[in-house]
Amino acid sequence: MRKLVYYVAASLDGFIAGQDGDTSRFPIEPETLNELFARYPETCPCHLREVLGVKGEPRRFDTVLMGARTHEPALDAGLTSAYPHLRQIVVTHRELPVDPTVERWEGNVVERVANLKREPGKDIWLCGGGSLAGQLLDQIDELQLKINPVTLGDGVPLFTGSASRGWTPTSIETLPGGIVLASYSRAKR
Repeated sequence: MRKLVYYVAASLDGFIAGQDGDTSRFPIEPETLNELFARYPETCPCHLREVLGVKGEPRRFDTVLMGARTHEPALDAGLTSAYPHLRQIVVTHRELPVDPTVERWEGNVVERVANLKREPGKDIWLCGGGSLAGQLLDQIDELQLKINPVTLGDGVPLFTGSASRGWTPTSIETLPGGIVLASYSRAKR
């Protein structure tokens, strides 16, 4: 069965963005990007792949799942899809620009994700946001937190409105630029 992996940048105080969705306070060093995109080239948005020299086929993920606010920066940049090389699913009640590489989901997203995990394929990348992660807490199999050496004070929390859940640490490593990649698997209940 496929895993749902919440692979996301976060601040030391547990926010994935500022109040307005701003992530500019997260430092992005070229060495950090090189390390992250060497690991998972599929997570590089299409408009940056050539600029950053990111090549390579998807290694771990063939599907990306996100909320509307996570998809918004692509729309603001004039893109209807940031990840046309992946199956891209945006969970929203709003209408989206027509793009054959983007699926719009609404309704019972927990059930739909459970079904998606049973489909054949690679793992599913949950790239944000906090509200969607909170709804999907019991479907998330693994956390990969790119912990940035900053505190935001407030903003979009890693999980919004979710219940308590235990996690088992699986690895921790320091990446260039002072980013700590902390990985956890869902603890057995």
